[in-house]
Amino acid sequence: MPKKAVGQERAGDSEKLTLNLGYVDLGRIDLLVREGFYANRSDVIRTAIRKHLDAHDAELRRSSERLTLELGLRRFTRADLEGAKTAGRILHVRVLGLATFDDDVPAELARETIGSITVLGGLQASAAVKAALADRIH
Repeated sequence: MPKKAVGQERAGDSEKLTLNLGYVDLGRIDLLVREGFYANRSDVIRTAIRKHLDAHDAELRRSSERLTLELGLRRFTRADLEGAKTAGRILHVRVLGLATFDDDVPAELARETIGSITVLGGLQASAAVKAALADRIH
């Protein structure tokens, strides 16, 4: 399954967040943008978050290993799930990043093959697949 490196993103591979900042912090961000250090507010905030996460990289890796989380992108295709079903395997999905189910994955097949799903980050699947797995999503 293709994986992308942690931290690499393309348009559509991100989640929109809303946060509240104090006026002084917001003013400092605006000053950095105005002085040309960053392209916009989002660029400042993304950079700050990445630097903070990089500073805690060792702790994050230890935690993800302890929790047996896959890092990055984990894509599930119809063929993946049909293969698991044929082999009689139940999958327990644990992802730190983004877990995706292709649009052609039937909800019934997902329910038959996914025993549990834990995603720290984002889950992209059809509404039917999400509904079929609702009681297994942690």
